[in-house]
Amino acid sequence: MLRALKRFSIPALPFASLLLGACSLFAPAPPPVTRPVLTSRDMVAAIRAAGEHEQSIIDVTPLRDPGVAVLDDAARHDEQAGRYAAAAAKLDQALKLSPDSPDLLQERAEAAVWLGDFPTADKLAHRSWSLGPKLGPLCARNWQTVAEIRLQAGDDKAAATARQWVRQCHKAGVPRY
Repeated sequence: MLRALKRFSIPALPFASLLLGACSLFAPAPPPVTRPVLTSRDMVAAIRAAGEHEQSIIDVTPLRDPGVAVLDDAARHDEQAGRYAAAAAKLDQALKLSPDSPDLLQERAEAAVWLGDFPTADKLAHRSWSLGPKLGPLCARNWQTVAEIRLQAGDDKAAATARQWVRQCHKAGVPRY
């Protein structure tokens, strides 16, 4: 009797392995990872919140040409009214007058986010950062723009790197006693 069991146990082991392996071929695929869809409103709100929360000792506010200030104010009114293309056009006019203005470049990047033009927003945010103070609220908005665009593209690793840059925009003040 023992010999009969030994004779059947040897072929049964590969057969059982084959059956278990075949079961995995027909197992249901894991569900795809779904990401929450970020709206332009959510993205711009996160970008601006990064600038507002940045309580760095450094906050550079440039002097403005009056013509640029009028166009910038008009662009803000257009944005508040939901006319994002008109706001972007006014910011483009302002950039013709002051092409190397980091704050205008960032505002135009945010207008590009509103319009869903993420490549332009990314390019403008990087240019704003390269011309800007590299510290403080504007820096935080620059890198948060990049982070939001990377999240939208599904690149979590690049978004995490951009968030690290947001944190590097902070310059703590000197403690005074």
